[in-house]
Amino acid sequence: MRAETIARYGLGRFLLLIACLFVAPAVSAQAGSPSASPLSVETIFSADARARGIGSIRWSRDGESYMLLERSAQGQSGSDIVRYSVRSGQRDVLVASRELTPVGAAGPLLPEDFQWSADGSLLLLKTGSRPFRRTRPLGDFWLFDMAKRGLRRVGGDAPPSNLMYADLSPDGRSIAYVRDGNLYVEPTSGASSPRRLTADGSEAVVNGIGDWAYEEEFRLGKAFAWSPDSQRIAYWRFDMSAVGAFRMIRNTARPYPETASIRYPKVGTANSRVQVGAVEIANGRTTWLRLPGDPAETYVPQMSWAGGSDALLLQVSNRLQNRYSVMTANALTGEASPLFVEEDAAWVERNPDPVWVRGGKDFLWMSERDGWRHLYLRSRDGKRSALLTPGRFDVMSPVSVDEASGWIYFTASPDNATQRYLYRAALTGKAKVERVTPAGEAGWHQYDIAPGARWAIKGSSTVDTPPVVSLVDLATGKSLRVLEGNGAAARMVAANPLPATEFRRLDIGGGVQLDAWVMRPAGFDPARKYPVLFQVYGEPAGTTVTDQWGGARGWWHRMLAQQGYVVASIDPRGTPQPRGRAWRKSIYRQVGILASADLAAGVRRLLAEMPFMDKGRVGIWGWSGGGAMTMNAMFRYPELFGTGIAVAGPSDQLLYDSIYQERYMGLPRDNAEGYRDGSPINFVDGLRGNLLLIHGTGDDNVHYQHMEQLIERLIGANKQFTMMAYPDRAHFINEMTVGNATSIHLFNLMTRYLDENLKRDAKGRAASAASPPRTSR
Repeated sequence: MRAETIARYGLGRFLLLIACLFVAPAVSAQAGSPSASPLSVETIFSADARARGIGSIRWSRDGESYMLLERSAQGQSGSDIVRYSVRSGQRDVLVASRELTPVGAAGPLLPEDFQWSADGSLLLLKTGSRPFRRTRPLGDFWLFDMAKRGLRRVGGDAPPSNLMYADLSPDGRSIAYVRDGNLYVEPTSGASSPRRLTADGSEAVVNGIGDWAYEEEFRLGKAFAWSPDSQRIAYWRFDMSAVGAFRMIRNTARPYPETASIRYPKVGTANSRVQVGAVEIANGRTTWLRLPGDPAETYVPQMSWAGGSDALLLQVSNRLQNRYSVMTANALTGEASPLFVEEDAAWVERNPDPVWVRGGKDFLWMSERDGWRHLYLRSRDGKRSALLTPGRFDVMSPVSVDEASGWIYFTASPDNATQRYLYRAALTGKAKVERVTPAGEAGWHQYDIAPGARWAIKGSSTVDTPPVVSLVDLATGKSLRVLEGNGAAARMVAANPLPATEFRRLDIGGGVQLDAWVMRPAGFDPARKYPVLFQVYGEPAGTTVTDQWGGARGWWHRMLAQQGYVVASIDPRGTPQPRGRAWRKSIYRQVGILASADLAAGVRRLLAEMPFMDKGRVGIWGWSGGGAMTMNAMFRYPELFGTGIAVAGPSDQLLYDSIYQERYMGLPRDNAEGYRDGSPINFVDGLRGNLLLIHGTGDDNVHYQHMEQLIERLIGANKQFTMMAYPDRAHFINEMTVGNATSIHLFNLMTRYLDENLKRDAKGRAASAASPPRTSR
């Protein structure tokens, strides 16, 4: 159910963080003006509507240039690797598309990602990606020698698109990757064949990659790391033998069904047994770390090299995830030593890989110990701790560290929880915090900062304006040049104008205020009554009330507003807004309970403050956790919500994965009442309005089982409803299509359902809470 990815410390080598803001990889904006005709589902999924980011970049070591993939401009298929000078904007082709044609191939490779060796002599390219679980880490990897201008495939005799997470060693002499659950290494020179470092990879055991739950909840897909001296690889090993296998049926490919099985630990059931070790490249011998606790009842959500090549830093958590032991471990002996403990009455969030400073003597750490998420400088022995970001505000994510000038850069928004800005804090001396984003710039800003922290690529947007990506001078805040203006999308907005989206705080009593936004219809008349649709999420993994461009779902909301709806959203307590620990953790042991009550109170307040909202035509919709919140709203507050659309929603918390649900709800044996009262499946008797359930039968995250069990309960209660099952589609219900066909079908379905059940006028509608619901056949 997680909606956002936790940002990691960025040092210019990784994918551009701002890419997550946008809908599609970077391509040049297409010429031409979009149609001024009213928005439709087809147009909001068109190329013109797509808001583009800069994609994947690599900064040069001196921070004075950056490199990226660009479609070949020489009439060739494929992409060139190009370099741009920051100051002049000069473009140089480093590797032309035609040079990336394997011997005997009909055309050049189509690179999707790339990595440089530290000295710039080698280029590692990824092509032919294919899905594994919910991402696409599988693929082919190729090495290009910059001096010899030669190309060779990595992996020896591996089948096509069968390697995962290939990574060059720091010295550029080796490549490590995962194949069939085992960790491999091979020399970049090609002088010898690939060598397997682990031998027990199987359906139930994997090395160097996370299991399903770690990948989903700790963002641990790639689960190995080179030592700085390139002599060892630290890695996780997951023994999933005791984890229950969840089987899904695929009916669309062949005459007889196929089954797909994943090891998925549901709430209260067995987890993987997890080990962490360091393997020596020279002899293939692994030293296992001697960590505290039962490997099946503890988590190791983070591990990285501790500022050198002899020791590792790890975070080890109990199953409740309310006590994190931070420790170092000797990579040669496996002995672990505790540094300090992070504890919380609710839960503790893992830190990203810490950045080490002062020659490995100190590292940066985030903690909520004073009630706000702050950055601290911790000593290597764990005894010293200095607060770097004092104040009643939250650090949302670290972005970059510039030790030479003594600053750490991070995102925060002390005065407006719906927005994001760049700040910096001093690493030494007296605590000092400064805003870097120029004053007066509203909205949402994300940065990828060059080494030296003079330049950055910045993505900026608001809920009403598509993103603009610029190259900026951090010292002055001025833009050197716009890299992507998304002119086509901006012209579509201008051609279909709406009143500015309004952000406001709703006082629901008891000292609680909720953030909300309201999008008014085209040609708004305050004397009229309009149907209103609320978008909701309402769980600890994501927010909906943010002043940033909303992508396809934002376009859909604008389309509905153009057609006469008021569209609104409210963030209840428990969402991960920068409003302090108490706000975020108020939801502990009552997911689905407190938030749905907050939502209902917020909707009542908004209806009272905005009389143009028709109290008899109130709808709600949400995806994933928002689907559960939609069901809770429809079942618990039927007098308020007359129409709801729940997409991929978990109906029973006991059916979700252990790491996520137990983190926020505790263990089921200790909170049986909370699990019961937080699960919408137990409140179906309250349904009185129109409910549309949508789910993909191939959803490996919120299993289709959730919808089937809910349907069974609705039938038993003689409650009428509408449902749509998308065959073999997963959690995002957007795959296996040409031209966005699944997404277009889905959003047309939802639009039609709202028109039939929510939009009708007072005299003819059948969607009020007091009227019998419409059903589809």
